[in-house]
Amino acid sequence: MPKPIFLIGYMGSGKTTLGKKLASKLDLPFIDTDEEIVKQIGMSITEYFGQYGEEEFRKLEREQLRKFVNSYAVISTGGGAPCFFDNMDWIKANGYAVYLQMTPKALFDRLSQSKLHKRPILVGKSPEELRAFIEEKLTEREPYYTQAHLTIDQLNTPVETLVTLINQHNL
Repeated sequence: MPKPIFLIGYMGSGKTTLGKKLASKLDLPFIDTDEEIVKQIGMSITEYFGQYGEEEFRKLEREQLRKFVNSYAVISTGGGAPCFFDNMDWIKANGYAVYLQMTPKALFDRLSQSKLHKRPILVGKSPEELRAFIEEKLTEREPYYTQAHLTIDQLNTPVETLVTLINQHNL
């Protein structure tokens, strides 16, 4: 049976945007684990973080990933999902991981223009703090992200090229 394709990468790397395009090109369903969590908990992730903290959120995220073990779909994970518990090992064993790699500068440019209130971990950071935070977290997370079956340069890889790469790798 075909396995799910998990898109991993730092927040703002385009997992949802590219994931929807990729799913359409491959004629597969698209699932965003963050959206699924919001449906399950009945509140925003920011609100959940505020009430219960990051540790409880990471537990929910882990449970959510495992719900899609038999789903042949394109699945966008939260940016931290591969970095907690045994999530990356589980993703690699039960699906195909594609890392959407971006430079810290490109992520900063993207995130500083986004709606930061939707990203609880970034709320209240100055531009300097945001830049330092991205660099620090990306350095921490890269060892997990680079375990993916396939790494692409998110800014310079059109969706058509990604489809070709996925087909070449028999994902």
